[in-house]
Amino acid sequence: MSQSRIYTAALIVIGDEILSGRTQDKNIAQVAKWLNVQGIRLGEVRVIADDMDAIAEAVNILRARNDYLFTTGGIGPTHDDITVDAIAKALGVDVIIHPTARAILEKYYADKGGINEGRLRMARVPDGAELIENRMSGAPGIMIDNLFLMAGVPHITAGMLDALTGTLEGGAPLLSATLGAWAPESEIADVLSAAENAHEGCQIGSYPFFRNGTVGANFVVRSTDAADLATCTAVLKTGLEAAGYEVTDGGI
Repeated sequence: MSQSRIYTAALIVIGDEILSGRTQDKNIAQVAKWLNVQGIRLGEVRVIADDMDAIAEAVNILRARNDYLFTTGGIGPTHDDITVDAIAKALGVDVIIHPTARAILEKYYADKGGINEGRLRMARVPDGAELIENRMSGAPGIMIDNLFLMAGVPHITAGMLDALTGTLEGGAPLLSATLGAWAPESEIADVLSAAENAHEGCQIGSYPFFRNGTVGANFVVRSTDAADLATCTAVLKTGLEAAGYEVTDGGI
């Protein structure tokens, strides 16, 4: 593990149901949080329809400019689950039935009516792929090169992430601290920029809100270094207080 190197990841969320609004995605947040603990930063997310060419195009673009690429959705038993086919197309390889995946599914469905054509689809992988364990529903996730194909169902995705914990190379986790104040951003922009500019290893995000007729904001300081984080947060708090605003540790 390199503490100074920044490792990046991208996420492709696949499914017409997400784009139509029928289903609200919950995987972006959990993937982002998991990656942060692994020392990997989620740099971009795309939501793609069940379109073979669009998925393959996005896969090739994002895998080339990130250390890791994750996908969620489209690896189930139905005809519109085309993620495996799209990624095989992107990689220029065939789709095969993975023998271990088939054995896992045969065992899982032994007392549930047995294997059928639809269930066997969940054993399909791009040639050369390995499996990600799935303790929840039998059907495994898939990994090949720097690609990780996971289920769209959030609790199954969570289990697959758990199976991957500690297996990926990453840098130092991104730490954060939050301050809140009933302060309009326009009045304290110089305080924020001064604190960030004085601490090279830190970034400050400002997240305004409007409650009960009053404008306020939460300020999130981020750094991979705990000492830098503490120093920058303290300087920011002092600056906000000097500007006449009461500061709430942990945010409002």
